[in-house]
Amino acid sequence: MAFHPSQEEAIRHGDGPMMVLAGPGSGKTTVITHRTRYLIQEKGVDPSNILVITFTRAAAREMKERFDALTEGNSPRVSFGTFHSVFFTILKYAYRYQASDIVREEQKIRYIREMMEQYQLEIEDEHEFVPAILSEISLVKSEMMSLDHYYSKNCSEAVFKKLYEGYEERMRRAGLLDFDDMLVMCCQLLDQRPDILKAWQNKFRYILIDEFQDINKVQYEIVRKLALPGNNLFIVGDDDQSVYRFRGARPEIMLGFLKDYPKAGTVLLGTNYRSTREIVDTAGALIAHNKKRYEKKLTAAKGAGKPVQTCMSRDPREETLRIVGEIQDYGAAGYRLEDIAVLYRTNLNPRLLVERLMEYNIPFTMKDSLPNLYEHWISKNILAYIRAARGDRKRSNILGIINRPNRYISRDALEDGEVSWDKVKSFYQDKGWMVERVEQLEYDLLMLKDMAPVAAVNYIRKAVGYDDYLKEYAQFRRMKAEELLDMADQLKESAGGFKTMEAWFDHMEEYKSKLMEQARSQKEVREGVSLMTMHSSKGLEFRVVYILDANEGITPHRKAVLEEDLEEERRMFYVAMTRAKERLHVHYAAERYGKKQERSRFIGEYLKQGK
Repeated sequence: MAFHPSQEEAIRHGDGPMMVLAGPGSGKTTVITHRTRYLIQEKGVDPSNILVITFTRAAAREMKERFDALTEGNSPRVSFGTFHSVFFTILKYAYRYQASDIVREEQKIRYIREMMEQYQLEIEDEHEFVPAILSEISLVKSEMMSLDHYYSKNCSEAVFKKLYEGYEERMRRAGLLDFDDMLVMCCQLLDQRPDILKAWQNKFRYILIDEFQDINKVQYEIVRKLALPGNNLFIVGDDDQSVYRFRGARPEIMLGFLKDYPKAGTVLLGTNYRSTREIVDTAGALIAHNKKRYEKKLTAAKGAGKPVQTCMSRDPREETLRIVGEIQDYGAAGYRLEDIAVLYRTNLNPRLLVERLMEYNIPFTMKDSLPNLYEHWISKNILAYIRAARGDRKRSNILGIINRPNRYISRDALEDGEVSWDKVKSFYQDKGWMVERVEQLEYDLLMLKDMAPVAAVNYIRKAVGYDDYLKEYAQFRRMKAEELLDMADQLKESAGGFKTMEAWFDHMEEYKSKLMEQARSQKEVREGVSLMTMHSSKGLEFRVVYILDANEGITPHRKAVLEEDLEEERRMFYVAMTRAKERLHVHYAAERYGKKQERSRFIGEYLKQGK
């Protein structure tokens, strides 16, 4: 196999630390597998002294399969594993831990939910809140930071501290540890037991790490200990593709590698074998706007192709129609649907596109969960009002509206399975102000009864005060209110397409049925256009890539306020762009929900290259 000179240099590196900056599509897996073979066959290293670390089991499996194919399975003693599997092995030998000692994901979720109930936390978006809190707990542990110095992104510090300490207490009682405990305990073990550290240093004399830009603080601390005294640490990664800061990944670790190892060799894999020159140059023009990075000049082995297409549509409906039309054109030109991917910033973005694809019977697969606007908690709240106005007095439905916004109506006032407003008023007969609140709710429901869908949604949001409730809830959850109001706008947009409530509700049922059918067919047949978030696209490639909704507030996300957040958003956009092999289309809308929208600043940044 013929290697590029830079690949050859990396593969044949001698002893000591080495940093390989591997741009998108530059053959990093090839370098790692051939480097491993080189160590064994040409340097005479015992295969059992080599450790190759990846971040996912799938990546570890692929790396091992590639290496086995390369060596025809003649070096089985090379260790391939994830950080977690390697560090658990160390703990297992020291403390006799078993797989049963590791907490399962469903147990972690149950612990957080139990505490939410214990502290009477009423969380609307529980399915988002619980994973977010678990992610923050993981971050605190992996950063080895004091809880007193941590500022929660999802709730008040007091609430987060209660949840964190309650989670830890439940883990202790159950005698369980999570993945982050494993890392911290492993780090402490190697500090406290020089004999154990020495044994593993003798075992793993050569350490190769893939996707090094995704490493966190505690992982790096352990690896540095294990690599001593020879420091045969071979790291491969791309700081420009670091997009997991929310998981604890720190690109600054890679950026500081040469300070930690001043004598480290460096090599840039600067040839992109995946994409055309236009895609490589355009993506390069974008990422050059990040200040904290290794400067790189990447070239495309493929040469010239078609220009990157940047397209403005009037609104999201026109945007999705245009994309669907172009997908059909690609199909007519001989492209397989599997060759095409649509990437977006969050799972909320592709709803209209999903509807359009189903309308035109274009098969698609989704790597992430299928979005159903009408199952979102905001939609459920608003629809509960409409159902109540139309006569649904079931206690379960009324509970969804009585305190949204807060009227301070107690659940105890709703005694029966069917709610009687007279009984509720009787419950508060000695509190005139509460009776007035109940009567106002009755009046609002009466007003809503015969309204058209879009008028009803507007009335609930403005006259009833549901938008004010969303703003208060956003404050509690430390979110930008716009995130929640956008969801209400989406529901309003949907309502605007129907004249009667009956027609709208029929559409909801039909949409739900189609989504269920899509989910079933997706399990059976994995063919069609790929829909996924930018995060999920990392490591993949497609002949044709569409980037959806390249607008300010979406990408970069409105949460990105600090410079480090904006740089991460830019890296994410860069990752999305570099998934494309032949054609890249970037779409944005001039208007959304009747409001003017700005195109993403990232578009302006990469368009400057041609000026």
